[in-house]
Amino acid sequence: MDQTLKIIGYVRSEIKDINSAPKMENEPGAVQVRLELDPEYMEAMDALAPGCELDLFTWLHKADRSTLKVHPRGNKALPKRGVFATRSPDRPNPIGLHRVTIVAIETPTTLIVAPLEVIDGTPIIDIKSKPNKTK
Repeated sequence: MDQTLKIIGYVRSEIKDINSAPKMENEPGAVQVRLELDPEYMEAMDALAPGCELDLFTWLHKADRSTLKVHPRGNKALPKRGVFATRSPDRPNPIGLHRVTIVAIETPTTLIVAPLEVIDGTPIIDIKSKPNKTK
């Protein structure tokens, strides 16, 4: 069984510094970004369209993987908690989960999505579309 994590693409964002990135995609400072996927995954994009809501999974490559406890939201006035009880990017396996919407499909392997709070160059590890709500 192959347990290798595959990077399927990269985020291209105007956010360049981890310290200036918002904590969540629904906070001020989250931006529209470009998702550039490896051409190997072009067929996997079939049926994606503008307006589709996605769960985007990223590898938070600047995270501290040795961190086990943090002050929630970096607020030192709050007591430390285990990272599994927080949304901290610093954790043993720094997988980011982001809810975004496709704004446009720029090329067969490039999506424009918003809002997203990660820095430029963040690896993409998976994309899952939100289920369509049918009546």
